[in-house]
Amino acid sequence: ITDRPTGIDQTGFSGGLDFGFIRDMPINKQRNVAFGLGLGYSMNTYNHDLFLDDSESATTFREVLDDDVDYNRFSVHSIEVPIQFRWRSSTPESYKFWRIYAGMQLGYMHFFKAKTLDNNDTKTRIKEPDGLDRFRIGTSLSFGWNTFNFYVYYGLNGLFDDSVNVVDQSGAFNIVKFGLMFYIL
Repeated sequence: ITDRPTGIDQTGFSGGLDFGFIRDMPINKQRNVAFGLGLGYSMNTYNHDLFLDDSESATTFREVLDDDVDYNRFSVHSIEVPIQFRWRSSTPESYKFWRIYAGMQLGYMHFFKAKTLDNNDTKTRIKEPDGLDRFRIGTSLSFGWNTFNFYVYYGLNGLFDDSVNVVDQSGAFNIVKFGLMFYIL
């Protein structure tokens, strides 16, 4: 999580799983340069020390001030549309090749849940916090050899809009993902 207010930290390991398909539309005779358009689904969990409280009339965003919390996380599910420029060193005879795919990813966050469990087994869950920015846009890059490839995603907009204030600071909570991408031909 980047672009977070001062005092808010990421805690533990945040993970996710993305899957989908991309259709190649070659633009050269060798068919190794193409545009890609796809559809996917993304499930991610972000661990942090920001507490959301909806006991008042509006959702309150505040820092977790003590160590009495077992876990505090956001769970996010999104439908995504990747648009990519794709290059690979493939030939008609070889299925093993280098690839570099770069582009944009548009998405819609259809599910959001903030969940906290304290040491007294008290659970807090919020599904519709104020200031949630459901439309997602980001850049992506995947590169590698054959099936296993490295993947980087950088969110251009945050999880929350400018109306959200945490400790008197506006916080966007932009997302950066690093991972492995597996391609099945």
